[in-house]
This record gives sequence, structure tokens and C-alpha cells, in this order.
Amino acid sequence: MTAVFRHGALRLYLLKLLDEQPRHGYEVISSLEDRFLGLYAPSAGTVYPRLSRLEAEGLIEHDESDGRKTYRLTDAGREELRRNGDALKDLERDIAQSVSALAKDLKSEVRESVRELREELKAAARDVRREARSAGRRTSADGLSPLYRELEKMRRDILQAATAASNEARDAAKASIAHARDEIVAALRAFDE
Repeated sequence: MTAVFRHGALRLYLLKLLDEQPRHGYEVISSLEDRFLGLYAPSAGTVYPRLSRLEAEGLIEHDESDGRKTYRLTDAGREELRRNGDALKDLERDIAQSVSALAKDLKSEVRESVRELREELKAAARDVRREARSAGRRTSADGLSPLYRELEKMRRDILQAATAASNEARDAAKASIAHARDEIVAALRAFDE
């Protein structure tokens, strides 16, 4: 994946977010995720230590209510943003480019995953057809036709869902497809015995 923030840039961007409005730490993380169209969300382990550092530098402060800290920019933080106005403009341009690069990377990964899923589904359908032929069955008369229709529907549904799925979800789908293929083949073999 493409790097999102160069060294020190997240610090400046956190100041910018808090200049827009006071925010809870979780809201800072959500705002970053929104700015990156869901393609990047820093962990709490990335954001909270930086917020603590900014507070130690006197650039932000917080109030606590109901166990939640609301961070806001101090005058010194606003001055820091003003002094770094050009760097902030460069950063916002870099973020736009990062979002574009992240989207391009994701699109490529999704294409490859969909291609792999498509191949798995074709292999499953081939295995089912091969087993049906070896058992001497006809797809229209013996009830296998509904099975083929269900497999085709499953293939379309999976491919549609894969375009929006995470890597983990695509890997799980691949494993499920392979398992389903094995179960279908085993059921057809058991039917022959």
C-alpha cells in the first residue's frame, strides 16, 4: 500500500482537524477515515500518542466529560498552523494524491481477487459437471439443473459482493467456495453409491 503521511505530516493534519472544531479522539480517527474515503483509518495507537504529544507541546488542550476527552486547538496551535500554511497546502495536495493512489491500489487488488474468485467458481462448476457426467446423469431430467442454477446464482452473488469486500472477506469467500465445491462433489459421489 502507498504511504499516507510523510514524517511529521500527521501532526500538522491533526492540528488542522482540531482547528476546524473540537473533537474526541475517536472523532479524529473517523474524520481521517472520511477524508480518505474509508481507504485509510489510523489506529488509536497512532492518534492518541500524537494527541498527547501535541498537548505536551501546548498546541492543543482537552476537557473531559463522561470519561471522554474533547481536544481543541490552543492559540499556540493556531499560530503553528499559520506558520506552516504552505506546508499544510502541500500536505492537502499530497493527501489528495494519496487517496488517488490508495484507490488505484485497492482497485487493482479487488480486480485480482475477483479474477481468482471467478476461477474458483469456474473450477467448482467444472467439477460438478464432471461428476454429473461420470455418474451418467442428465442435467434436465434428474434434478441437477436446479443445482447448476443455484451455483450460477451463487457465483454472481459472490462476484458482486467481492468488489466491496476486504481482503479477509475475499479470502474467506475463496475458502468457502472451495469447501462448497468439495461438498457438492462428495454429495454427488455418495449419491452414486
